[in-house]
Amino acid sequence: MNLIKKALNSKKMVTVVWVIGLIIVWEIGATVIEHTKRSPENVLPHLYQILESVFSTNKVNSTQTALQIVLSNAGITLFRAGIGFLIGTAIGFVLALLMNMFLAVEKTVFPYLMIIQMIPILGMAPIVLAITKDIDKSRIVIAAILTFYPVATNTLAGFKSVEKEKHELMYSIAATKYQIYSKLLIPSCMPYFFTGLKISAPMAITASILVDTLQGGGGLGTMLSQSLKHAMSIYVFWQIVFFSAIIGILSYYFMAVIEKILSPYKRKGARVKGEVSANEEAA
Repeated sequence: MNLIKKALNSKKMVTVVWVIGLIIVWEIGATVIEHTKRSPENVLPHLYQILESVFSTNKVNSTQTALQIVLSNAGITLFRAGIGFLIGTAIGFVLALLMNMFLAVEKTVFPYLMIIQMIPILGMAPIVLAITKDIDKSRIVIAAILTFYPVATNTLAGFKSVEKEKHELMYSIAATKYQIYSKLLIPSCMPYFFTGLKISAPMAITASILVDTLQGGGGLGTMLSQSLKHAMSIYVFWQIVFFSAIIGILSYYFMAVIEKILSPYKRKGARVKGEVSANEEAA
């Protein structure tokens, strides 16, 4: 009974229940829309129809199937998002480092970071495009902007979370500033740094897709917009929606995997905590 109760209350079971619930709601909506006269095709198809379109060999334009269109444009969008993510990560970490080292930098820069984040991405895109005068560069810049803020703020919080006693210990052994950062502050801020990465990775992908819808050219967002206008099959739209959601989730877990690889002390701490919990339950 305890095992059944534990399984029912687990996070995985909650996730399964939510997924089943969403599928039921989706199918009800698709059934209702199916009986509504729409042209040229239903806006909300059944899930099995979307799945069939993935494996379909029917061409939705002169040369490509729906899946081929999605995959060919996904490479363009993910490349831009990846470059922007890497640039934003580097800038965010360096900025957090400078803000922690120099109080004047923190007081000067931090308010501007808040202002930048308050600007909606749809309003930021035309401004960035006007400055860069290049569609590809503008998308990379926007992905970088959305990345560096979570990385900078979370990393700075990690630097500031180190206990005063640890600082005093490093000073008592005459540690240099380089040693303090390399041996104490940077290792201590890593969980916060990766929290920023896990937040910003899906955001960078989402930003690239959204900007694609505004500025044209190649990319998932452009195909998303065209399929909604019935320039091609609506199944391209839904394939992109699901593909984007899956990639966003995978990017989060990819950052989590990298964190586990680079933070062995965290794995050890989690294992010890799990052993203690198991012993308490046994007792």
